[in-house]
Amino acid sequence: MTSPSLAEARTIISAAEKRAGEIGQPMNIAVVDAGGNLVSHVRMDGAWIGSIDISINKAFTSRAFDIQTKDLGDNSQPGNQFYGIHASNHGRIMIFAGGIPLTRDGQVVGAIGVSGGSGEQDQTVAEAGASAFAGGSD
Repeated sequence: MTSPSLAEARTIISAAEKRAGEIGQPMNIAVVDAGGNLVSHVRMDGAWIGSIDISINKAFTSRAFDIQTKDLGDNSQPGNQFYGIHASNHGRIMIFAGGIPLTRDGQVVGAIGVSGGSGEQDQTVAEAGASAFAGGSD
C-alpha cells in the first residue's frame, strides 16, 4: 500500500485548483497519506482561513473511515447509525461534502479534502482532484 507521493499530491491539488478556478471559488485543498497525515496543502488566494483546518480534517476523516465525507454525513444524521460521530477523534471528524478517499489497486492509500465553498462546490473540486490521482479511483 503506497501512499500518494508529494509529486502525486501536487498533481491532485493542481487538478482541484483548476476546477476551483473554473467554478470561480477559491479553495483550501489537502491531501493526506494512508495514515491520515498531511502530505500537502494549498490555500488558494482568497480562500477562507477558517477552511484550512476543515480541508485537512475532511481528508483525515475520509481516510480514517475510508468513506466520502458526504456519505458519512448522510449516515450521521439523528436516528442513523453514525449519529454523533462528528464529536469523536477530538472533534476532527467532518461530516459534510468535500472529502474523498484515494485508492490504488483497490486499497485506500490516502484522501483529498476540500473546503471553501458550498458542499456541492467542495465535492466537485475534490472529485476533480481525486480523478487526477494516478492510482485511480477504482
